[in-house]
Amino acid sequence: MLTAYIPGYYYMDYWYLILVVPALIITVWAQIKVSTTFKKYSKYAVGSGLTGVQASELIQQRHGLQVPCSQIAGSMTDHYDPRSNSIRLSETVYGVSSVAAVGVAAHETGHALQYAEGYWPIKLRMRLVPITNFASAASPWLLMLGLVLSFLPLAYLGVAFFGFAVIFQLVTLPVEFNASARALSALVEGQMLTQDELKAAKKVLSAAAMTYVAALLVSLMQFLRLLLIVMGRGRRND
Repeated sequence: MLTAYIPGYYYMDYWYLILVVPALIITVWAQIKVSTTFKKYSKYAVGSGLTGVQASELIQQRHGLQVPCSQIAGSMTDHYDPRSNSIRLSETVYGVSSVAAVGVAAHETGHALQYAEGYWPIKLRMRLVPITNFASAASPWLLMLGLVLSFLPLAYLGVAFFGFAVIFQLVTLPVEFNASARALSALVEGQMLTQDELKAAKKVLSAAAMTYVAALLVSLMQFLRLLLIVMGRGRRND
């Protein structure tokens, strides 16, 4: 909470309880949902024996791509790295023949397709990364100094800087939803899964998508909380 780093400024943070806590509860629910869904469909073997890495390679072949695909440690650590234009699949996906593994691998390959085709939201998200990192690091200090010194323009600047985190999460949504849509489309076109297997893969990707919606909600509620705190301080100073 904001009170943790503002010396001598103590109060009951009702806005945190009203806005942020419910959003955090939804985030925990979304994380549990994606974890349990992934585990459930990790036990659902693909009839053809197709593995995660093989699914990625087949999708790439159909689209004329040759993006390196390597295995990394952990579970649900899968990601596409635009800096090196490579796909990293976890131990529970790379060489595993399950509906969950194939769905996740196809999703990450969907990001590679986005990058290859110049999909503008993923390009925008890449450009936002350094800006968001800087703004997120500077925001707490600007807020703290602005409130402690009662210099509200500085505090409002801190709120504005935090807004970049909201923008980043907002841009992330179409990137992730589009990657999942591309994944399912590629799986259908390549006839890699049966109809029942496709339905299961869609459930895995839908559960994963909810975590990004929850992340946006938390950022938005945190932004609103900080804005209300600064506005409240302004009214007390009048």
